[in-house]
Amino acid sequence: MITLNVNGRRQQADVDPDTPLLWVLRDTLQLTGTKYGCGQGLCGACTVHVDGVPMRSCSLPVSAAVGKKITTIETVDAGRIGKAVQAAWEKLDVVQCGYCQSGQVMSAVALLARNRKPSDADIDAAMSGNLCRCATYVRIRAAIHEAAKSLA
Repeated sequence: MITLNVNGRRQQADVDPDTPLLWVLRDTLQLTGTKYGCGQGLCGACTVHVDGVPMRSCSLPVSAAVGKKITTIETVDAGRIGKAVQAAWEKLDVVQCGYCQSGQVMSAVALLARNRKPSDADIDAAMSGNLCRCATYVRIRAAIHEAAKSLA
């Protein structure tokens, strides 16, 4: 039995320690906001925060998250930064198909948590691991700037 701290709650999962965190979140804990994309940690759709750091949950063994604070898209809007990012996403109509957006939002929140005035280069570097099939990168960048402005 593995015990995790997910979204501020103690959760238990009877899974193999090598099981990717993504599958524990989605299949065992029924937190389906985190998406499966590539399964290799390359697309960013599965991004969650582990102790505040954006991590690819599809390639992170659940055992590596034990004793750490895991935050998923389900509760990211509970914080000031998450609310600002989601409001900017809506204001600038970032989403098209939406599949990658939970990972995009999680990466944007992590960026703004450590840098409240990111440059375009900062944004591009922080978001480089998040792919968007709809190519809304210009709107994503604009929304991050909008969220930063609202947090100032």
